[in-house]
Amino acid sequence: MTQVLPAVVVANLHRRYTGVSATVCSLLPLQRRTLAIGLLDTGRLGLAPAMGWWDLVLQGWSPPPGQRWRVWHARRDLEILLGVLLRSVLRQPWRVLFTSAAPKPPGPVLGWLIQRCDAVIATSERSAAFLPPGCVTATIHHGVDTAFFSPDVSPDGAPPALAPLLSGRQGAGLDLIGCFGRIRPSKGTDLVVEALIAALPDRPRYGAFFTGLARPADLPYLERLRQRIAAAGLGGRILFLGDLDRRTVRDCYRRTRLCVAASRREGFGLTPLEAMACGCAVLTSQEGVWPELIDGAVGRRFATGSAASLTQELIWMLDHPAELAAMGQRARQRALTRNSLQNEAEAINGVYQALLAGGISRCR
Repeated sequence: MTQVLPAVVVANLHRRYTGVSATVCSLLPLQRRTLAIGLLDTGRLGLAPAMGWWDLVLQGWSPPPGQRWRVWHARRDLEILLGVLLRSVLRQPWRVLFTSAAPKPPGPVLGWLIQRCDAVIATSERSAAFLPPGCVTATIHHGVDTAFFSPDVSPDGAPPALAPLLSGRQGAGLDLIGCFGRIRPSKGTDLVVEALIAALPDRPRYGAFFTGLARPADLPYLERLRQRIAAAGLGGRILFLGDLDRRTVRDCYRRTRLCVAASRREGFGLTPLEAMACGCAVLTSQEGVWPELIDGAVGRRFATGSAASLTQELIWMLDHPAELAAMGQRARQRALTRNSLQNEAEAINGVYQALLAGGISRCR
């Protein structure tokens, strides 16, 4: 059935559920509370109503009532290209907006496409620095769903995967250190293991776990880490939980005192913000957006790639449990006031409104 084409259309042109897909899926319901937004979706996100290709082609020739243009919001190369074709080839009245999250210079093709956008949102100051001068309209950090990612009020909400660390052979009451995300060298999993091996023997109150998928190519890497942990006699206090669903990951955050993110390379880095929303203190490398968001009130940072620096900061935090708890409390408040998904949705809608009103000059 043909849908009425609204003033703003968001594109999700990828058949797989990626990080970009998750961003669209989380933001769009919030954005639609205050603005009519269409969705062209090939990834089956299930966010009705979704537009069809013919809705664009047939209804895109005239602007919506009271407006001069429509806004096309792209987050991938192909999506920019389609928006440029609609605007510059078919001569439909579109303004093309791109969100850039990559902390590196764009390649030749993407760079060419970016210069043909009407506006660009960067997700961090770092990613903005790699874009062509004058192209960045706004820097809007990714947010987290602070209603879903929240401290637990129930004493019985611990996921079964954490049972060996919370009860049984290890006894109740271990304070947990969590590391969330893929298991691979770029995420610095080995750095965290080395720091834990150095810190935990003299600190019996703490246990640690890792969540996340190890792809087949990274299974030998994971096995070496398991062997290293076993050789240190910490096999019962450091666990790998595997790839978990979103709700279970949230429940793991809720049982974590300290979230460690040790990436050697990172685009944005959302897991520390999710942990903060659940009331965790955080310890991160200098990658992604973390230098912009993580300070001494909510956690600490260490030198990227340095196991010695990570170990030093980890030991300090574990040896100051009162401050660790206070950091977690402040982290929750920080997430609510600065890093919520609602704030991100409102800021993006503000860019849409400025584009529709003609208040943003073109990049090109």
